[in-house]
Amino acid sequence: RTITEGLDYEASYQLDTSIFGRGNLGVFTFTFNGDYLARYVRQATPESPKLDFANRFGGPRLGSLPRNRWYTSLFYDGPAGSWLGGLDAGAIVHYIGQYWDGRGLTRRIHEWTTLDLVANYTFNLPAAVAQNEVAGYPSDSGKNADMKGGKGKNVIPVSTAEYNPCGWRAWLNNTTITLGVNNVFDFSPPFVAGTDENGYDKWVANIRGRTWFVALTKRF
Repeated sequence: RTITEGLDYEASYQLDTSIFGRGNLGVFTFTFNGDYLARYVRQATPESPKLDFANRFGGPRLGSLPRNRWYTSLFYDGPAGSWLGGLDAGAIVHYIGQYWDGRGLTRRIHEWTTLDLVANYTFNLPAAVAQNEVAGYPSDSGKNADMKGGKGKNVIPVSTAEYNPCGWRAWLNNTTITLGVNNVFDFSPPFVAGTDENGYDKWVANIRGRTWFVALTKRF
């Protein structure tokens, strides 16, 4: 049997800058989330002794059991109605506390703290002025161009040309550009002798180091 005891916790706070009466500068959101492992007791058979693996590296079968691990983040959302309205940026700190190596309780695995940064910008383009005159019905719609033979050809109104399926506004609108970096300071994971493989705890760490990423998302 296995007996586990611990505590999961989370706290969050959102600050809307408009409450200060000096204009809307956006919203800040703070989050703190983690868990505390009090004990992780295993007993193979009813006659076997109870062994507590909490705060230890348990190896391939048990994985990683650090007592403390948490992350905290701070995100900023730009004010609606301004060019900052599409901005969403944040910083995230990940923390793994010290714990014991799997080969006895003679050496500690050092704590590991990393910082991630990410920024998104979503384009929300306003409609052209001519379109706003009568919603859904441009003032120059329905015009025909005279063709040879007396035939008429419908012409796309100038006011909506940028919003047709081939217009640049249609492609840029509702498009999100993302830029981020994980492990900003390029910290290597702490050495773990008990892994017998790569020398680090793959359950809570990685060896990728500083990693940049970009993304482009279009919502239709």
